Amino acid sequence: MPSPETRVAFVSGGRLPGWVDRFAASHGALVEEELDAGLQLRAADGAVAVLRAPWPVDGRPGSGQDALSRLASLAGQPRSIGAVLVRRGGYSVAVVSAGAVLASKTGTRHVQSRTAAGGWSQQRFARRRANQADALVEAVAEHAGRIFAGHRVEYLAAGGDRTLADQVLAEPALKRYAGLARLAFLDVPDPRAAVLKKAAAELCSVRILVTDPAA
Repeated sequence: MPSPETRVAFVSGGRLPGWVDRFAASHGALVEEELDAGLQLRAADGAVAVLRAPWPVDGRPGSGQDALSRLASLAGQPRSIGAVLVRRGGYSVAVVSAGAVLASKTGTRHVQSRTAAGGWSQQRFARRRANQADALVEAVAEHAGRIFAGHRVEYLAAGGDRTLADQVLAEPALKRYAGLARLAFLDVPDPRAAVLKKAAAELCSVRILVTDPAA
């Protein structure tokens, strides 16, 4: 029997009630279970949607008479995020709030791909690649530190290449932000202006994991 398919959607707080109405129309009556900073919806046909707030409650719960309203309200709060998106082909660092980019720096800095060559050439290539990656990490961390410094940053968010992003956030240039909570990791392609704009919206949206009913 094939495994149920899953997909992820990002929905802003203001659009969340409409999304839930459409989910119910497609899959049948819903049974709700309130989660920590989230909500699970189990539909009559077996479909399940797990809705997660973009950030923790942190003493600022959303308002409303029901769990969905409170989740939508929580997601609509204007919280400030320091974002680091990095892949071998480039980077974007930004301060994001309310789904918009407040300040940013985007650039390209190439790190070569792995090679199948052997011997001395492979060792020399590996050193060059490592040096390129180190230079990328240091440069991105310095840009992020400069961009973040002009704003109140409440959370960190990373995306792209998880290893490179973790290395950037561990750099001394970002030491003052080491104690901040990290939001869910974003899977993004090589960061460009359009990628950053989309990521900013997603970072401030409810993340919904939908599991379709088994065939």
